[in-house]
Amino acid sequence: MLAIFDIGGTRIRGTLSPAPGQLGPVNEAPTPRDDFNAFATVLAGMSAGARGVAISIAGCIDPETGRMRIANIPCLDGRALAEDLAAELGLPVWIGNDADCFALAEAGSGAARGHRTVFGVILGTGVGGGLVIDRRLVTGAGGFAGEWGHGPVQDSRPLGRDVPRMTCGCGQVGCLDAIGSARGIEKLHRHLSGQSLRSEEIVAGWQSGAAAAAETVAIWLEIMAGPLAMVLNVVGATAVPVGGGLGRALPLVAALDKAVAARRLWPQEGVIRPAALTVEPGLIGASHGGWGALC
Repeated sequence: MLAIFDIGGTRIRGTLSPAPGQLGPVNEAPTPRDDFNAFATVLAGMSAGARGVAISIAGCIDPETGRMRIANIPCLDGRALAEDLAAELGLPVWIGNDADCFALAEAGSGAARGHRTVFGVILGTGVGGGLVIDRRLVTGAGGFAGEWGHGPVQDSRPLGRDVPRMTCGCGQVGCLDAIGSARGIEKLHRHLSGQSLRSEEIVAGWQSGAAAAAETVAIWLEIMAGPLAMVLNVVGATAVPVGGGLGRALPLVAALDKAVAARRLWPQEGVIRPAALTVEPGLIGASHGGWGALC
């Protein structure tokens, strides 16, 4: 039995997992953001009877040092978290970034089950991803493998329209994260049309034939499809599950799949698909990661 946790800035969700992808009843507790001892105590209380701990968390883990970079839980930032928790809990600990756990979940139990090379894509608050090969997570230097949302690659004249290269939270200018996310498509729509709409309203307008929304989505697809096609050419993924808020817009995912297929060397449609695991993907992914690494 493994203790599995999905840790956010406000809540910790935990359960016991009897096998990869299988979860018991889920418990919750507030996240102690400023007190590591209190944080470890919460995890210890949910780990009774476990022989290991696996965690999904929104942060980056350097695979060489094990140190965390996480802004919204200060007591964990800069720590060699797996090592420190193992000492506190007396159990082996595996930790995965939440996007990586999403990819593991979809590869092991979801829309990419049975595929050897899986690239999980997040289109939500940010643009992120994770790479799984033969059901094993690829983390890469600094733990940044799969982070296709960062890098100055944005086209500044998609379909002949001037689109500013926006400053990203990572400090670079022209990242897909700054324009391809839910907030990014809202900024794009304001620039093109002068309208301030939520991402859901933009997608709904596109589906109903509204001209301004149709232009925004066409330009969004033009900006996003080329870089994603290049990523898939490089990694050779045969299944690309999409999660996040924009990933729940099924027609948008289908349009992205078609646009990417037209730009790939392997022009197969149906590779980019909606995620199947919309309930507890972090816990399911941590379960797969933990069982693979600790057992």
